[in-house]
Amino acid sequence: MSASAAVLKSEARLFSREPGSLFWIVAFPSVLLAILGLIPTFRTADPGLDGLRVIDLYVPIVVLLAIVVAGVQAMPPVLTGYRELGILRRMSTTPVRPASLLTAQIVLHAAASVCSAVIAMAVGRLVYGVALPAQLFGYALALVLAALAALAAGATIAALSRTTKISTAIGSAVLFPSMFTLGVWLPVQAMPDALQRVVLLTPFGAASQALNEAAAGDWPSWSHLGVTALWIVILVGAAARWFRWE
Repeated sequence: MSASAAVLKSEARLFSREPGSLFWIVAFPSVLLAILGLIPTFRTADPGLDGLRVIDLYVPIVVLLAIVVAGVQAMPPVLTGYRELGILRRMSTTPVRPASLLTAQIVLHAAASVCSAVIAMAVGRLVYGVALPAQLFGYALALVLAALAALAAGATIAALSRTTKISTAIGSAVLFPSMFTLGVWLPVQAMPDALQRVVLLTPFGAASQALNEAAAGDWPSWSHLGVTALWIVILVGAAARWFRWE
């Protein structure tokens, strides 16, 4: 336990020295939300969205955005870099196992995502009057599943990448389609029906819809939660199958 705590403390210190990662995970989603809220039509109720405003839909989206950036963009290069430099191999000969480092990275990126979610919801509430999630437990469950899916995707990217450059390239290739499916370019509710059905089969599209349902006061659809959970199982299995410590 003391060795794992030491690793976590050390990784937290290193993580705090990465202003780029901290900005894109913690600050950027709220900055994006603040900018979008400046568009007058986004602050006007839309009958086509069941009387909601576009800005109401974007709070769960930016919450998910932080999770996806942390999981598929920020974490994989760190793990790949440690393996590329032989750090994981050397750790295997000490009382501190490489799994401790993997756990520390997951904890730190998950914590940064939670901080980002709190800030985004606070900005939405205080600046634009966006209601807080009416179904808090359902919202928390959907958020946890989304975080697990993103971190599992990141672990899979690290498993498939031999070098840091490759993991960065793959992470970027995964990030932009993920941003589309979670609704950054167009909220899932505003997508055409055929496209929406496809998007809801992806982990972040399903998670986005689950968060919106919980925000509205309904328990998230079990189909959306199930799709996200199924992707977690698939991605964890892939990461476990192909991940190598050296």
